[in-house]
Amino acid sequence: MRGKRGLISVCISLMVYANLTFADNSSTLLNIQQQWASINYEADNSEKEKAFIALIVDAEAFVASSNNSAEALTWLAITQSSAAKAKGGLDALDFAKAARANLEKAIEADEQVLEGTALTVLAALYHNVPGWPVAFGSDKKAARLFEKALALYPNSMDTHYFYAEYLFDDGEYEEAARHLTLAKSAPEKQNRPIADKGRRAEIESLEAKVASKL
Repeated sequence: MRGKRGLISVCISLMVYANLTFADNSSTLLNIQQQWASINYEADNSEKEKAFIALIVDAEAFVASSNNSAEALTWLAITQSSAAKAKGGLDALDFAKAARANLEKAIEADEQVLEGTALTVLAALYHNVPGWPVAFGSDKKAARLFEKALALYPNSMDTHYFYAEYLFDDGEYEEAARHLTLAKSAPEKQNRPIADKGRRAEIESLEAKVASKL
C-alpha cells in the first residue's frame, strides 16, 4: 500500500508539473503574440527588421522550452516571415526558407494547430515569395493550403483576409470581396486587441482596393 501511495504521489507531481508547464507555455505564447502585434502594427518601418530579429531569438527559446510544440514552431515561423517582409529583397529569402521549414514541421505535428494558422501562414508565404528559379513560391500550393485551412476553420479572420489578398492579386475581385466580408464578421482575437485592431484595419484597406476594381 505504501508503494502505491508513492506511485500516486509521483503521478500527481507529474500532473502538476505538466499543468504548470502548459500554463508557462500559454503565457509565453501570448507574450510573443503581443510583442509581434506591437512590432507589426505600432513600430516604425525602420525599426521592424531589428525588432523582429530580436523576437526570433525569443521564439527560438520558446520552441526549445516547449519541446518543439506545433504552437511554438508556428510562431517562430511567423516572426521569421515577418522579418523577411521587413527586410525585403532577395536577402530576405533565408528568413522565408526558415519559416517554411518550421511551418512544415508544425503542420506535420498538428495540421490544425492554432485554428489552421500554420496552414494559412504557409499559404501566404507560397503566394508572396518569388517562384522558381529564384525561390519556392507557388500560387497553386498557396490555393490548396488556403482551401484546407478554411475547410478546417471556416470562421478564421486571418485565413479569409490572406485568401482575399491572394484572390485580389489574381484578379478575382468579387470572390475577394466575399472573403473580406467573412473576415470582418469573424470573432475578435481574445487577449490580443492590437492584433485585432490592426488586422481589421488591413481588411478595410484591402476592401477599398477591391471596391475600386468592381
